[in-house]
Amino acid sequence: MDRASTPPPNTFAGLSLVLDRVAERRDDHAWIDAKARSGDARYLLLDAAGDTLLQRDRQALRWLDVTEREQRLGDVPASMLGLIDGRPHFVLALDDAARTSALAVSLGAPFASLRHSALQLPIEEAALFAYAKGLVHWQRETRYCGRCGATLRLVSAGHRAQCSNTDCARVHFPRTDAAIIVVVEHDGACLLGRQAGWPVGRYSTLAGFVEPGETLEDAVRREVAEESGVLVDEVHYHSSQPWPMPASLMVGFTATAHSREIAMRDHELEEARWFTPQQIADGLADGSFLPSPPLSVSYRLLAHWLQRRGGMDLDDLVAAAGR
Repeated sequence: MDRASTPPPNTFAGLSLVLDRVAERRDDHAWIDAKARSGDARYLLLDAAGDTLLQRDRQALRWLDVTEREQRLGDVPASMLGLIDGRPHFVLALDDAARTSALAVSLGAPFASLRHSALQLPIEEAALFAYAKGLVHWQRETRYCGRCGATLRLVSAGHRAQCSNTDCARVHFPRTDAAIIVVVEHDGACLLGRQAGWPVGRYSTLAGFVEPGETLEDAVRREVAEESGVLVDEVHYHSSQPWPMPASLMVGFTATAHSREIAMRDHELEEARWFTPQQIADGLADGSFLPSPPLSVSYRLLAHWLQRRGGMDLDDLVAAAGR
């Protein structure tokens, strides 16, 4: 890939550059407890919807310190996220709406969703929020053993769940659903589709979940064929994005089609169309075209393709159109 023309990193990506997940220490209970009680520990609170607190006066996460955690949420188990510059970061999940509401009022900090706050947060904080949301979602959804039906208990600082039935004792790991998302091109145009419930004019790159026994490349070919009837030949990796809404890893690709023949085979999409760079630019200008939100890897895929094939900056086009 030509890195000079590669768009900025995907939202929620790059966390490994600043965070040490300390996976090798998650079963060291004494070490985890010491970190949780240390004066530099930070705690992110997630409510039942997976929203978290923001600072009142600026777009930044409202972390709780160890004193606030002990005084207000000492009964709520903490899961460790990792270390940043040696400072331990944890997440607390609280389903009690009355308590979370009262805490927000007393701290003067509003709750906000990941989807609506990610682009306004500092890059690493958006990624930490996504990480915490994904982990907590798995914890909430994984309460019973899939083998014997017994209740599960969280272990490994919240990153594993073990069956409470000693005859079973199966260990469950966090689940991430792999999905492909692809910008398909043919002779200077890209293939985009839209679903019936989307805002008027919105088109996106095609996407779908990977099936058992399927490579990522084969998933690209199958999904594109199923949704549009377009046959894909070459498939190349572009980038990936954790997407904890609720629990996916979006793996982005570029691909080349055999032809522009479209034959809709199912009803997942309302429409599939080929767009040239100029058609996208004109559509943005007159309001007939809307890309996916900038939060998504779909937006990044389109931005990269538009820059390479048309020499156009999607961010600039969107800004000029006032969208």
